[in-house]
Amino acid sequence: MLKIMIGADHAGFELKQKIVSRLQQAGYPVEDIGTHSMDSVDYPDYAFRVARAVAAGHADRGILVCGSGIGMSMAANRISGVRAVLACEPYAAKMSRRHNDSNVLCLGGRFLGQDLAFEIVDTWLAEGFEGGRHSRRVTLLDRDTGKDGTGPHL
Repeated sequence: MLKIMIGADHAGFELKQKIVSRLQQAGYPVEDIGTHSMDSVDYPDYAFRVARAVAAGHADRGILVCGSGIGMSMAANRISGVRAVLACEPYAAKMSRRHNDSNVLCLGGRFLGQDLAFEIVDTWLAEGFEGGRHSRRVTLLDRDTGKDGTGPHL
C-alpha cells in the first residue's frame, strides 16, 4: 500500500484532518507532518517538507492542503522530481496520474467540500500512470534545469 505524507497550513488544517482520518481508515500508512492547529503558519515549509520526502522516496505520494491549493502547488513544484497537481475536481486528478505521473496532490481547503475532496483523493490514489508516449514528457519535466535558469530550449 502506498505510503502517504500529508501536510497543510492553517487554512487547510481542517480538511487535512478529515483526509488523514479517511486514509487511515482505508489502511494507508500516513505521516501527518502538520500543521496541527489553526494557528497561522507559512505554507512553503510544509510544501517543501512533503515534496522533498516524495522526491527522496521516503513517501510514495504526498498530499498538501492550503486555502486555495495554489501556493502549495507552486512551492512543491520547485523541488526536482516532484510533479505536483492542483486538482479541483476528480477528472484533473485522474488525468494528472495517467498522463503526468503526478506524485503530489494539492487541494484548496477553502474551495472544496469534504465529499468532493474525498472523491478527488480517492481518484488520484487509485489511478495509475499510462507510460508510453507520456513517459518521454515526464522525463522532460523531471530533467534538472540547473540553478542558472537554463533548460530545454525550443
